[in-house]
Amino acid sequence: MNLTPDQIQQLYKFTRTHFVEHYDLQTELVDHLANGIEEQMGSKPNITFQESLNLEFKKFGVFGFHDVIRDKTKAMEKRYRNILFSLYKEYFKLPKILLFLLFVAIVYTTLSVLPSGYKGYVIASTFLLAMGVIFAKSLRNRKFLKNKNKKWLLEEMILNHTNSFLLLNLGTQICIYPNNIESLAKYPIGIVLISFLLVAVILLFYIMVFVIPPRVEEFLMQTYPEYKMA
Repeated sequence: MNLTPDQIQQLYKFTRTHFVEHYDLQTELVDHLANGIEEQMGSKPNITFQESLNLEFKKFGVFGFHDVIRDKTKAMEKRYRNILFSLYKEYFKLPKILLFLLFVAIVYTTLSVLPSGYKGYVIASTFLLAMGVIFAKSLRNRKFLKNKNKKWLLEEMILNHTNSFLLLNLGTQICIYPNNIESLAKYPIGIVLISFLLVAVILLFYIMVFVIPPRVEEFLMQTYPEYKMA
């Protein structure tokens, strides 16, 4: 037998009460629960909807939906990384790589003329400024997500800049150990390496914050067939 629309909505409510916030995860779990309940109610005419639901939920074990959430999160993290690095690689091909090399040259020239003792602090300040922009954008995005009726896991990862903590950690390390930068910057090849890495990391940050979020609906439609109907 098929479940009624009201029973399907009860399953969505059930997943929400068990701390499943994202609509894509809810839909996956509702489909799984509904199939199991329909089989039980078809083979056991006297069993109620609630009894069938309780039996199906027990199959998930003591941790409930935790394992499903974990696996889905890993899959979406992989999807997000693929999107990020597919766009990132475009900047290392012609003609965009020419602009990349121009910025490397500008950073190299700037670091070369800075007095000793300042290079590490300038680079650390650049990272901290970038983190300030990420934080401000994340706050705005959280307000946007909070007002949505349906939250999608990939959308939340994109708008909350999942990998930005790497940038924060790198900036923190530079602030704590600026002398490491100064030691490396004593040599021209060291300045070239610093300039390349600095531009490469800032480019990654730029794509995370300014390139991917405006295209979030495009990536959601590519990832979730049900997104157009939601």
